Amino acid sequence: MKGPLFYSKILLFGEYGIIKDSKGLSIPYNFYNGALKVDENPTEEALSSNASLKRFVAYLEGLDKELVSFDVKTLQNDVDAGMYFDSSIPQGYGVGSSGALVAAIYDKYASDKITVLENLTREKLLKLKAIFSAMESFFHGKSSGLDPLNSYLSLPILINSKDNIEATGIPSQKTEGKGAVFLLDSGIVGETAPMVSIFMENMKNEGFRSMLKDQFIKHTDACVDDFLKGDIKSLFKNTKQLSKVVLNNFKPMIPKQFHELWKKGIETNDYYLKLCGSGGGGYILGFTKNIEKAKEALKDQKLEVVYNF
Repeated sequence: MKGPLFYSKILLFGEYGIIKDSKGLSIPYNFYNGALKVDENPTEEALSSNASLKRFVAYLEGLDKELVSFDVKTLQNDVDAGMYFDSSIPQGYGVGSSGALVAAIYDKYASDKITVLENLTREKLLKLKAIFSAMESFFHGKSSGLDPLNSYLSLPILINSKDNIEATGIPSQKTEGKGAVFLLDSGIVGETAPMVSIFMENMKNEGFRSMLKDQFIKHTDACVDDFLKGDIKSLFKNTKQLSKVVLNNFKPMIPKQFHELWKKGIETNDYYLKLCGSGGGGYILGFTKNIEKAKEALKDQKLEVVYNF
């Protein structure tokens, strides 16, 4: 057996901010995907994924039945038969590996599921987000539910605030365009939970809270608006400010060997870097007006273009 594919995602804007009601914009990233599978001769990875699914099933049984219920019997039988999540999505890279798994399990085993084909009202989107948040908390301790939502719908999602989200369209790519959004591979696996706890600890500090509101969220919201409007000039102005704010206030989330590169981008204007997901490793997101210049400046790095302006 092999189930349908679920894709990775990239949160272009909103990491950390959405915890405190900033805007956010999340887009599917079809380069990576995963599907539920059963194999005759499972690999080490398949066995490890299957063991993790066994624990996940036990966790799902304990979720509030009012919120979501599953065909646990079928799910249990499939897991006992060796089902695992076959995925090319790198784990701990901020591109939604657990989100795709959650979407796949919901799609196949949830009773009374909300489908992608029906009219997705705000109520339905929020209900899905709440379900996915409860499911994905198994992996992260606390989840917004956005990654699985993105993976399940395979649509860009605009987060206006915690209780106001909508599927959205983004400006179509200009394949000939010089401007680009890209991913840099830090070569380190990032752990979400420790990064989020550093953030929560910092939130106890009044100076950090006001920086978050007056600078971080202000520029994040502006970046989302600029991107959706296709106002590239303003987008780069705000992305530069956001990059500065992150360098000054989110140092623990930026792998040490990237501090200098981060600063260099701001000084030369060749590119601007920002966190992709919770940071601490995984991918770093980059924005540039001229991809050739950025590639030259970052020639020792592994770089993947994900969107062209």
